[in-house]
Amino acid sequence: MESLKDIYRTEAYELLAELETSLLALEEIPGDSELIGRVFRALHTIKGSGAMAGFEDIAAFTHEIETVFDLVRNKELHVTKPLIDLTLQAEDLIRSMLDVSQDSSPIDTQRVEFITDSLKQLLPKTNSQHFADAAPPAQSEDRQEEKTLRIYFRPNPDIFSRGTNPLLLLNELREMGECSVIAHTEPIPELEDLEPEHCYLSWDVILTTEHSLNAIKDVFIFVEDECDLEIKVIEVADGEEERGSPKRLGELLIERGLVSHEDLQEALSSQRRIGELLVERGVVEASMVETALAEQRHVEAARSRQTVSEQTSSIGVRAEKLDTLVNLVGEMVTVQARLSQVAAGMENPELLSISEEVERLTAELRDNTMSIRMLPLATTFSKFKRLVRDLSSELGKEIVLETSGGETELDKTVIERLNGPLVHLIRNCIDHGIEAPEIRKAAGKPREGTVRLSAMHSGANVLILIEDDGAGLNTEAIRSKAVERHLIPAETELSEKEIFSLIFAPGFSTAGKITSVSGRGVGMDVVKRSIEMLRGSIDISSRKGAGTLITLKLPLTLAIVDGLLVEVREGRYVLPLSTVEECVELSREDVAASHGRHITRVRGEIVPYIRLRECFDIAGTPPEVEQIVITESAGGKVGLVVDRVIGEHQTVIKNIGRIFRDVDELSGATILGDGTVALIIDVPKLVEGVERNQSAIQ
Repeated sequence: MESLKDIYRTEAYELLAELETSLLALEEIPGDSELIGRVFRALHTIKGSGAMAGFEDIAAFTHEIETVFDLVRNKELHVTKPLIDLTLQAEDLIRSMLDVSQDSSPIDTQRVEFITDSLKQLLPKTNSQHFADAAPPAQSEDRQEEKTLRIYFRPNPDIFSRGTNPLLLLNELREMGECSVIAHTEPIPELEDLEPEHCYLSWDVILTTEHSLNAIKDVFIFVEDECDLEIKVIEVADGEEERGSPKRLGELLIERGLVSHEDLQEALSSQRRIGELLVERGVVEASMVETALAEQRHVEAARSRQTVSEQTSSIGVRAEKLDTLVNLVGEMVTVQARLSQVAAGMENPELLSISEEVERLTAELRDNTMSIRMLPLATTFSKFKRLVRDLSSELGKEIVLETSGGETELDKTVIERLNGPLVHLIRNCIDHGIEAPEIRKAAGKPREGTVRLSAMHSGANVLILIEDDGAGLNTEAIRSKAVERHLIPAETELSEKEIFSLIFAPGFSTAGKITSVSGRGVGMDVVKRSIEMLRGSIDISSRKGAGTLITLKLPLTLAIVDGLLVEVREGRYVLPLSTVEECVELSREDVAASHGRHITRVRGEIVPYIRLRECFDIAGTPPEVEQIVITESAGGKVGLVVDRVIGEHQTVIKNIGRIFRDVDELSGATILGDGTVALIIDVPKLVEGVERNQSAIQ
């Protein structure tokens, strides 16, 4: 039973996310029947599966909401903002009921009663009793003209393990009209081969009823993904629909299970085929018949392949198994690097050939495994529509969220850690950025403000842009607050970019008062720290009166990174290749020409550099000609001076020990092919630390 409950929780959380998305879309298009159907189906599935999995409280509460949307579906009740508000509150409550079910905490019965009573008040008086006594939609009085349907129902063999009893569904159909049920028992194996937990049966049901097709489909709504289901109208009482030609005897015998397709084909094969008769009579040429038969076989084969492809297009895997797979692939990449190094040293052509083949296969395996972890950002983006809606209502503003680039994919771990920072940034856009409707109107802007959330690929990174059309950042207010909090001396001259970076200081806020949304100075420093932990960067640009643009630059994955392997004395280090622009030489003459300053000229441009020997206090004499790796940081180009550049290296990132947890300049380590360890340098942190030390000295 616990396993069944875990499965239900997973499915219910997904259904709640779909429910929220559908409700927010329905608020914008209240009369959309497809959206109403999606809301109803989500509620019906949560209710039906919840009852089977032992979540009676969730099933009972969801049934009340489902009853309201049954009225909406039948056009007896209109979609209004209060209805959407209450349904969203109900969705939050169902989510909390799922959460507390894991630790057996009590349910907030007062909220259940409040939402239920509030929903009753929205109903017309004629439907108040209907709300209290409503039956499930499959049994509602949705009467139409009498018709006869053929229903084919074949559940998955493991349907019993999910807590579903197919006989209850058949009994529900029997209550809807005159019903004939034909069970197909042929697949049942001999007793010694029988699996007691498997369902081998399938059924044909001939049903004459006045209920609608939707009502029939609702009987199977929470098992529709776990069965083969066909519902077809074969007769309408008033004759409004075409009856079609009478069915052949063979078709009827097959439907009733009296003969098989093979028996029918064998009997028909003893007769002369239609193609042969037409050729014999000179109506059509033999080649034309062969062409038509070939086309028929081709189409049937293509449809068959498509059906198999659709049935096997996706599979659910637990996140822990996926993480284990990624770790194993990482270990394989390391072992493959060692194999390549050994093969290159032994000069054995056969071993070298095997090594190259293993390298190719490992690279392909690595790329495929990494792609499995990639998820589209659309699901994450859709969550923020609810946030924008609730906050704009709370603050008395009119704001719409526009999203684009939701198909852009990112590592699932990055997406999970990205949710918090994005919430902070969007809240700030709404509270600090977008003005009140009256102020916007006075400034010649539309009353409705816009927050745009978009994503796009940029090389080995993904850019996420958060943009608003609000008032923009006030540089004078930011500078004054920074001076007041002693973050900068009053006489310091800062560029606009440097002023914007001050908002990331801990406790910094320009809000005039503390609200439930912001003003406490908690958030932006956490955002910056979180993004940097993801090996990303954050950049701000703003125009007064026009709005603010925040750009997040994030790596595609956290597990494996392409790096540049460099050497300083006997130590080896990895620089993320995404930050590297080029490598140039640094001779003794170049050092002398700079007169003791750590700067060099690269194609006419002055570039400052940092010596890794000095940063890491490495003793020894540098070579006559050193190498400068030019990197891109938040403040521009910065060079890192090393003894030697070894070359590109695909790095499997390993966590370093707790003893290094306060060393910001290192983001991890990797194992090289010869078994030695190379440290991965966090270039932005390294540059920031050097700048901070120089400021302290000055």
